Amino acid sequence: MRISTDYLVIGSGVSGLFFALEASKHGEVLLLTKRSLFDSNTNWAQGGIAAVLDPSDSFEAHALDTIRAGCGLSKAPIVELVVRSGPECIRDLIALGAHFDQKEGAEPSAIVEGKGIDPVDLQRLDLAREGGHTARRVIHAGDVTGREIQRALVESIRKRPQIRVLEHHMAIDLIELSKWGGPRLVAGAYALDCSPTSKGEVHAIVARATVMATGGAGKVYLYTTNPDVATGDGVAMAYRAGALIANMEFFQFHPTSLYHPKAKSFLISEALRGEGGILRLPDGEAFMERHHPMKDLAPRDVVARAIDHEMKRTGADCVYLDMTHLPPSYLKERFPTICTECMKYGIDMTVEPIPVVPAAHYMCGGIVVDEWGRSSLPGLWAIGEVSSTGLHGANRLASNSLLEGVVFAKRAAQALKDIRKEWPLPDVPEWDVGEAVPSDEGVVVSQNWDEIRRFMWNYVGIVRTDKRLRRAARRIALLKEEIREYYWKHLITRDLLELRNIADIAELIVSCASFRKESRGLHYNADHPNTKEEYAADTLIVYGAPPWLGNDQ
Repeated sequence: MRISTDYLVIGSGVSGLFFALEASKHGEVLLLTKRSLFDSNTNWAQGGIAAVLDPSDSFEAHALDTIRAGCGLSKAPIVELVVRSGPECIRDLIALGAHFDQKEGAEPSAIVEGKGIDPVDLQRLDLAREGGHTARRVIHAGDVTGREIQRALVESIRKRPQIRVLEHHMAIDLIELSKWGGPRLVAGAYALDCSPTSKGEVHAIVARATVMATGGAGKVYLYTTNPDVATGDGVAMAYRAGALIANMEFFQFHPTSLYHPKAKSFLISEALRGEGGILRLPDGEAFMERHHPMKDLAPRDVVARAIDHEMKRTGADCVYLDMTHLPPSYLKERFPTICTECMKYGIDMTVEPIPVVPAAHYMCGGIVVDEWGRSSLPGLWAIGEVSSTGLHGANRLASNSLLEGVVFAKRAAQALKDIRKEWPLPDVPEWDVGEAVPSDEGVVVSQNWDEIRRFMWNYVGIVRTDKRLRRAARRIALLKEEIREYYWKHLITRDLLELRNIADIAELIVSCASFRKESRGLHYNADHPNTKEEYAADTLIVYGAPPWLGNDQ
């Protein structure tokens, strides 16, 4: 079946939804999401969205904090562009119906239809502080900020007749016309219908512009704070199509996920440390002073490595985040979801510390794009976590991700507003199943999935070595061959597609990490513990070639 549209958006997080809303002013939008509209990393984001709203704060300070966290790889013009867009993004989200916490005693802000709220009213919003920030600049909605933003955007999406949503449809591969003798141009994607009533139909979706907004890839690791949908689909598809990819070795591990056998790595927001939380060893000793001058407010990479070091040094299964010195009423009001979730497992954070461990959290690399979200492949755009904009560098500053998603979604929609609708859409081949047959060996998929996630955690995790990386490279090469053989012999399923994608992501991470013979930001190699000036550039890679250093597309 062939489907045509002006804009194809793949993914339903903050960037995909916001782009769809903006682009719908100029043409028809088809939004593809492999589960429901609410299944995204955005919906799981607890902390907030960073923006300079306090008169005592400044864009320069926010930019400096971002660049400092990025360890020499953040691009100053992009950082400046994003942080200066912060207040406008907050106004846009409020105009779309998002509700953020306000200072105690503040009157409700006056919302002007289509214009958000007055700049003065923005100062009524309550601001939190998180690790790596030198000021309070994190706007939040309790401890479920992402969920509130997702709710507002989804409600707005459902009011726009120009936006068609296909839930439970998973993109398989990009339609790149040069494969059939045409120009080098992305003209849509093939998508598998994964809905309960589907018989595995594959649609050819042809579009004038294809926007990748698929989020991250936390599921490539054994322990992650990400939802099950975070399998790196966008980067894997773009990589196979020949797009330029950057900095995949920089994978952020959130320092604090709940340590409990039934908790499935529930995120304990960085905002807790921002509000005074103290990390302690099982004997009660506070240890962050030994690792960084900012102590518990150090950047995430520092805190994650510090916890990993202390756990290995002491043999402890976890460390503890202590909030008990703060009033119980404040904790329950400021962090209601975290309080409730902890109580499910018998942990009362108002009277006892929370057991925590690091977990894979955020992909700082991705599809290389310019300041408008344009990739190296004509016709393909990428926004949000799937992209590499130059903002995060070697380490993302807390709460900059939602901000980046909105900024680049808006810019991409602006750049694409004059899309040439008079140009005819190309004819593309229907999906060909060839001689593929249904599989009776589903265990192969689950076995390979588990093996990839486990060796990525053990060999390519928070601390790496050359020997571990060589082992990982050998394992992923063998597994990719097995997966490739299985893929061409059997009819595709969502599980098989996700396995294929995390294998590509694993290969990219291992290749980039093996290439960078230094330690910088989120990439720490015990055999190369120092930062080296000759590596002060992005790690770039395209399909079929080894990585190289560079700063431009």
